[in-house]
Amino acid sequence: MLFTAAAVVALAAALRVSAVPAPVEAWVSSLTNMSASDLSALAPYTQMARAAYCDPSKVTGWQCGDACNAVPGVQITTTGGDGDSVQYYYVGYYPTDNSVVVAHQGTDPTQFLSDLTDADIPMENLNSTLFPGVDSSVQVHKGFADEHAQTADIILSAVKSLISSTGATMVTLIGHSLGGALAELECMYMHLNLPSNIAVRGRTYGTPRVGNAAWASFFDSSISDFMRVDNEKDPIPICPGRFLNYSHVQGEVHIVQTDYAVECPGDDDATDAQCTISTVPNVADGDILNHLGPYQGIYIGTIYCT
Repeated sequence: MLFTAAAVVALAAALRVSAVPAPVEAWVSSLTNMSASDLSALAPYTQMARAAYCDPSKVTGWQCGDACNAVPGVQITTTGGDGDSVQYYYVGYYPTDNSVVVAHQGTDPTQFLSDLTDADIPMENLNSTLFPGVDSSVQVHKGFADEHAQTADIILSAVKSLISSTGATMVTLIGHSLGGALAELECMYMHLNLPSNIAVRGRTYGTPRVGNAAWASFFDSSISDFMRVDNEKDPIPICPGRFLNYSHVQGEVHIVQTDYAVECPGDDDATDAQCTISTVPNVADGDILNHLGPYQGIYIGTIYCT
């Protein structure tokens, strides 16, 4: 997961947190109940996020236990990371969607270097080599950006190779917690570095805020197919605090309770009582165990990699 319970408490004290056609933006304009079929459709990506916590030796060949068994047919071509200084990641092909999939591990709280990544909260401009042409007003979390940069070139090369060999028309970026933040950055990275006929889609879980309002606006105008799923009273999605000029991108799906979730409008919906900010106004009101799940019956984290 992204932060340990102790880290969340420390953060609260420090921050005082009170050939595909071009996609059309599909953000909801008001609170919308999700249908049972829409919730069910998220399950394969939830399992892929879970699989990202597994050792690359098990993900290669898609032999990572329950998570891999739940989504048969994924063809893995690239894995990497050490679970500490570099989060585990994998790249593969998902024939069901004719999509390349890229998934990043979230933080294992037993690994010190990955915890330091989460705590490195000052913002900085995006790397102009990796993110060409981005306005200087756009800023993101330094720790997340530095982590993303470590694997960006390797992953982009693997994605391009798979698109060429499979004819994939889409790239799907997936992750939980820190992995979700990396997937959010990678959505923009792929958008800027792949041909315009390749659709870019994101599915993230328990994701913290990644950048400032300019980042959110830039992301919203560029990536139309993005869902960031928050579970019940998980406090991680309200970190880092908005008073530090952080803002979420659009696409929140808030699981209010089992079998009931809503899509929330806007970047950081503080108006609707069923969305995360109102449900968890500060970390003291949260439940860190909700960060692990269940996301419609699926738990995500190192201990669930079986």
